[in-house]
Amino acid sequence: MTRQEVEQEMKTHFKKAFDSPYLSSADITETTILTISHVKLEANKAGRKDEKHNTAYFVEKEIRPGEALKPMVLNVTNCKTMKKLTGTAFIDDWQNVPVSIYVDPSVKFGRDMVEGLRISTKPPVIAEPASKEQLATIQEYADTDGSPMKPETREWLQTHTPNKKQATALIESLKESENVA
Repeated sequence: MTRQEVEQEMKTHFKKAFDSPYLSSADITETTILTISHVKLEANKAGRKDEKHNTAYFVEKEIRPGEALKPMVLNVTNCKTMKKLTGTAFIDDWQNVPVSIYVDPSVKFGRDMVEGLRISTKPPVIAEPASKEQLATIQEYADTDGSPMKPETREWLQTHTPNKKQATALIESLKESENVA
């Protein structure tokens, strides 16, 4: 991760002040793999009670450590993507579906172009848990004394894992294996 990416992730998006009960572009800083546990047709929790939305709930409970993961309203485009990914138009069947969610900067909302969340039309590539060989490779390059990660380690993780969440999981696996050994 570059310095600019680290700084970007640490910044606060202006939309955070509006405290939406739903996942928004302010919550997603990079393409994120999540698992939709189920989808429900329910009343809008953001004010307009006469509206109903298809709302996706996730298996994961946090978007980042200490930050709760909110449900996501599925617009028509994302519902069509879910139909394609699952092979069914029935939201009752959209259970335990891994998805990649990203911010599209060009979503049309009325007359305006805004940032919006999109579900990728391609199923996410989910890496297998790290093998002992992979952990040994990481350990060979990693600083285990708490100092910043070596550039070689960062490069290896970026090359071998599709996103930061999985890279973090590999590092956690490494830490656990060090504690056990």
